Amino acid sequence: MADRVSRISTHVLDTALGVPAVGVPVCLEQQESDAWRQLGSSQTDGDGRCKQLLPEPHVLAAGRYRLVFSTDAYFASQNVPGLYPVVEITFDVRSGESHFHIPLLLSPNGYTTYRGS
Repeated sequence: MADRVSRISTHVLDTALGVPAVGVPVCLEQQESDAWRQLGSSQTDGDGRCKQLLPEPHVLAAGRYRLVFSTDAYFASQNVPGLYPVVEITFDVRSGESHFHIPLLLSPNGYTTYRGS
């Protein structure tokens, strides 16, 4: 029987411009007691995606995770002042879950997120 692939991915869209947000630095962290441990990092590609933030062979374990988006770097590259220099999305993984896709819809003055598929 094949093992289930553990995956955490994201897709960042610039809703003000109506385009993918290219080059956004993203960091994946896992909470351990009162501290956060970095598991992986990347930058969004030409389509605004990070297809796999969880490094192999890491298996997604139950616990609390967060994605940290350095939006200040993105807005600086666009020459636009942004209100939120960092967006942190914290989410819980339950036992048996193995795939999370967490999109970020971003504009200079706001953002929203949801659990994608």
